[in-house]
Amino acid sequence: MEEENYTSASEFILLGLSSQPERQDLIFGLFLVMYLVGAAGNLLTILAIGSDSHLHTPIYFFLSNLSLVDFCFISSTVPKMLVNIQMQTQSISYCGCLTQIYFCILLANMDNFLLMAMAYDRYVAICHPLHYSTMMSLQICALMLGSSWLIASLHSLLHTILMARLEFCASNVIPYFFCDLIPLLQLSCSNTQLNQLMILLVGGLIVLIPFLAILVSYTHIVSAVLKVPSTQGKQKAFSTCGSHLAVVTLFYGTITGVYLSPSSSHSTDKDSLASVMYMVVTPMLNPFIYCLRNKDMKGATRKLFRSSLISP
Repeated sequence: MEEENYTSASEFILLGLSSQPERQDLIFGLFLVMYLVGAAGNLLTILAIGSDSHLHTPIYFFLSNLSLVDFCFISSTVPKMLVNIQMQTQSISYCGCLTQIYFCILLANMDNFLLMAMAYDRYVAICHPLHYSTMMSLQICALMLGSSWLIASLHSLLHTILMARLEFCASNVIPYFFCDLIPLLQLSCSNTQLNQLMILLVGGLIVLIPFLAILVSYTHIVSAVLKVPSTQGKQKAFSTCGSHLAVVTLFYGTITGVYLSPSSSHSTDKDSLASVMYMVVTPMLNPFIYCLRNKDMKGATRKLFRSSLISP
């Protein structure tokens, strides 16, 4: 009889940002624009770096991979939302929901690891410039990238497998526009202690270790730059880190807003808006932060546009 209280959910309902039909066209247009801008910006960054041999350096190697991850990140959720609005439905299949969870965790982890790698690159460039070519060789960069993908894949697979073993109650409504781990756990009738433990231990470490590494890197960077005698030298050193610091602040700031804010401040509307900042706005803004604040990226982008206009 106990099994009658459970159901193997075949689909979930994504409430999105508004249940009011008159707002759906506005939301569709807004998200379509954000998706196209974010996708174009990230793809343009990849093309600009790939087409300019001067940018074939470790920091831009990681930046191009960050843009690829952000393009995939925004593509893992927004197209499904746009299709649902057009089809006037809010459903997502059980398999589709698990797939979204897998890729969201994978790509969020990769953002985290790539920001750490870029912070380490800036640390080596400023604090150990004479050893930069050996400490940031192609082999080391490839190892850092490959190990990041491996750890991120295993971590997302762990949570997806743990989620797949759960049974769900009659309610199948998720208050976001995508399938997120925590709201889905709250719908389960099964014992979720193992899932929550893995989120706390494994997930906590995967977020905390890169964050601390970034913090330590910039502590050493600031200490080294303050020892530079000339004001111009200090400004030049800090300018190479400005874009990365802006992206780091945006990334960890939105994570804090979505997952680490006090539960008393949570509401469906606030959480939905915070998830939009994390899942859509951050990947959309990252390429523009780098292009607007970085002279090399500006030059490479202009050169890419000129070559595309000149070529038949």
